[in-house]
Amino acid sequence: MLYLKSFTFNPFQENTYVVYDDDSTAFIFDPGNSNPGEDAELKKFIEDKKLNLKRLLLTHGHVDHVMGNRFIYNSYGLLPEVHKDDLFFVERMAQSASMYGVSCEQSPLPEKYLEDGQKISLGNYLFECIHTPGHSPGSISFYCPESKLLIGGDVLFNGSIGRSDLPMGNHETLIHSIKERLMVLGGDIKVYSGHGPATTTGFESENNPFLT
Repeated sequence: MLYLKSFTFNPFQENTYVVYDDDSTAFIFDPGNSNPGEDAELKKFIEDKKLNLKRLLLTHGHVDHVMGNRFIYNSYGLLPEVHKDDLFFVERMAQSASMYGVSCEQSPLPEKYLEDGQKISLGNYLFECIHTPGHSPGSISFYCPESKLLIGGDVLFNGSIGRSDLPMGNHETLIHSIKERLMVLGGDIKVYSGHGPATTTGFESENNPFLT
């Protein structure tokens, strides 16, 4: 079975996800832990579950989603994996943090990049990387067909969509990504967003004011 644990971290109330299987193989998505208390909370969960953390995967490179990258690298030796079009944000996270009045340790840079259509194995489960730009140029949504779950970052929210007024965002591109890349997966996909509660593609297709 595939399990998902969510944490809400940092001043931006960002959702960090740890996904793992019965063999305790685990991925971490968007580590937003930003202070010693959040670091300890995340580490305790990983240790209590005896997880073998294998990959650090980023839906995108905005500062609130990468604040824990340095901690993950220092603790588990994992470099972040991100789409190449969002490397800009990872490289400039210190400037972004300063602009928002928050502090963080500079993320290590990736050595490999995520690509649209790429398949990533977590034990017997496959995650497909779906390029969903608009909130950021390199946004990636991670879709597991077998478990009907999607980790989508800041593309689609419960009752809303991601901002497109940030640098290199585009509203039309974002709507296209949601409708043509996510909604076509079916109406029963559980969507775990970068902020706020989870939702489903079916609920959003019928109720999201930005999509109806």
